[in-house]
Amino acid sequence: MDIDQLYIVALPEVGTKRAALLEQELGARTFEDMLYHVPYRYVDRTRFYRIEELTAALPHVQVKARITRLENVGEGPKKRLVAVADDGTGEMDLVWFKGYKYVVGRLAPDKEYVIFGKPTLFNHRLNVVHPEIEVYDGQTKLSGFQALYPTTEKMKRGYLNSKAISGIQASIFRRLQERIGETLPAWFLRKYRLPFLHDALHAVHFPGSPEEVEGALFRLKFEELFYIQLHILKVKFRRKTCFKGHAFSLVGEFFNRFYDHHLPFPLTGAQKRVIREIRRDCGSGRQMNRLLQGDVGSGKTVVAVMCMLLALDNGFQACIMAPTEILAAQHHETISGLLREMSVNVGLLTGSTRKKERELIRAGLEDGSLQVLVGTHALLEDAVGFRNVGLVVIDEQHRFGVAQRARLWQKNATPPHVLVMTATPIPRTLAMTLYGDLDVSVIDELPPGRKPVTTYHAYDSRRAETYAFLRGELEKGRQVYVVYPLISESETMDYRNLEEGFEQVEGYFAPLGYRTGIVHGRMKAAAKEEQMRQFAAGETRILVATTVIEVGVNVPNASVMLVESAERFGLSQLHQLRGRVGRGGDQSYCILMTSYKISADSRKRIDTMTSTNDGFVIAEVDMKLRGPGDIEGTQQSGLSCNLRVANLGKDEGILNQAVQAAAGILEDDPDLAKEENALFAAQVKRLFKTRVNWRYIS
Repeated sequence: MDIDQLYIVALPEVGTKRAALLEQELGARTFEDMLYHVPYRYVDRTRFYRIEELTAALPHVQVKARITRLENVGEGPKKRLVAVADDGTGEMDLVWFKGYKYVVGRLAPDKEYVIFGKPTLFNHRLNVVHPEIEVYDGQTKLSGFQALYPTTEKMKRGYLNSKAISGIQASIFRRLQERIGETLPAWFLRKYRLPFLHDALHAVHFPGSPEEVEGALFRLKFEELFYIQLHILKVKFRRKTCFKGHAFSLVGEFFNRFYDHHLPFPLTGAQKRVIREIRRDCGSGRQMNRLLQGDVGSGKTVVAVMCMLLALDNGFQACIMAPTEILAAQHHETISGLLREMSVNVGLLTGSTRKKERELIRAGLEDGSLQVLVGTHALLEDAVGFRNVGLVVIDEQHRFGVAQRARLWQKNATPPHVLVMTATPIPRTLAMTLYGDLDVSVIDELPPGRKPVTTYHAYDSRRAETYAFLRGELEKGRQVYVVYPLISESETMDYRNLEEGFEQVEGYFAPLGYRTGIVHGRMKAAAKEEQMRQFAAGETRILVATTVIEVGVNVPNASVMLVESAERFGLSQLHQLRGRVGRGGDQSYCILMTSYKISADSRKRIDTMTSTNDGFVIAEVDMKLRGPGDIEGTQQSGLSCNLRVANLGKDEGILNQAVQAAAGILEDDPDLAKEENALFAAQVKRLFKTRVNWRYIS
């Protein structure tokens, strides 16, 4: 039976209003959508407890007891209904804060009840708030392991709590007139010892044992990750075999001259390895699509420059696209500086480029005299045409939509080689899922002479000592960043803000002769650029900012990053902010200032930052804390399938098995044309149907 063609609105337990709420909150319209809304945990209902055994440390429990007393307690918003339950071994309170009339109508003192809930202590007395309660008739069977489902506040207000969701799942199985259609071939199920889909879905919602849950969840997670990998690897294979690319067969004057005479520092082993990988791709006659990962300061830009010179050696132009004007200008300055003594014409095109200069750039691109172009989204304009672009570099690629990146393919009859770069380390499991169709290179060494940034955690109460430390660095001639999470005071969030912070910082340091600049997202572009310029030139020694300086500011003289209300920032942001210092040869510092009251997750983030500088370790912790997020969409990757069951932070072992299984099938049958693989082909088509096949675009 095709459960994606049956709609939950038809279920008597759902109806029109509940169906609208479930679609709004869970995105659930069909039987399939609901059945893949899996429990987040299970509670043991295979035994009855005695009240004398209960403690507040126990999870959900069930008891058999009689109601000996029932009364309304308190007034106004604190009013509650309290029933006293007694099973002969002790007493406990059952408490309801709403739905009194309904509860009172169901309770009678002469009956025994099955009571289920989480025991807690209040005023040294055991109680259960809003328990599940039903009459015990002597025939009631123990209900095994009960599923608990994720819900939202809106769902709870609409009486769609966990028990109601379980009721909907039960109704779905009652309505099914035949077994759910299988989505994996029988031979595949046998090979990997997987249960049938119908049995797995039933066991996930109504398990008989923990082992049954484990086997069912493995089947659902394995299948989900397997089909994602089958789709990604199939696209990767087709792209490598179907898309021809410019053959960069020559390593010539531009590349060799730069390598021999103009390298600013010796390449690390990692940089050399990555350049070899790129040269091999570009010389293969197939279009290169490679992701270059490298931590802040690892030397990705030098690698990109050398790849551009490889394009020039073979008679092609190259371009690099950055997400902001600040970063584009930074790249233009860096690349122009590296190539200053070579006869390479480097241009800059942004939204702020004046009309006359824009016309000169376009003319140079079309006649080939402009060899390297650095720019922002302005590169995507139809009026920007190249004579023969052979390499496109995209920096901080996650900030561009895939549809935008696709427009660069149209700048040449034969698609150019594509190198996408990111300074945001991507956990291995996420990279395999988001970018599994790309070849991945990693620069995992820092250039020689770079000292790791020392990171400290400081509380607000140590502000005087912190400012004294900043003063010491300023006296050495260094510069300082101070970053705030908010621009102005918030009524809803108790975090320090930039406007007050600027006054405080300036009040402390101005009398000492140190100028302070300010940068935030509400400023006009010209004012922001001027403040950045003054700081980069050393005219201002302290820069008070929001996270607009997270990417694209290179001031080697800056040695301290002070992050105010650091508990407000995610790990990725903190790591990027820390990367703004330590770019020179001096020892640099990152100070994470927080209040005393911070959450367990915030403390984990702070502890991670103070214990490691490894961006990949930080990324793994970040994903475990926050989850992989939404990995869907044209905006990011084009992967048209959200993870419904698997968790990339926890299921790496299952993902590895899924990758091996998918790769093995495609090695034997790359087009999934064999009869034994017909179900695979049909499922891939169903799961990943989209009007534009964005996966062919890097």
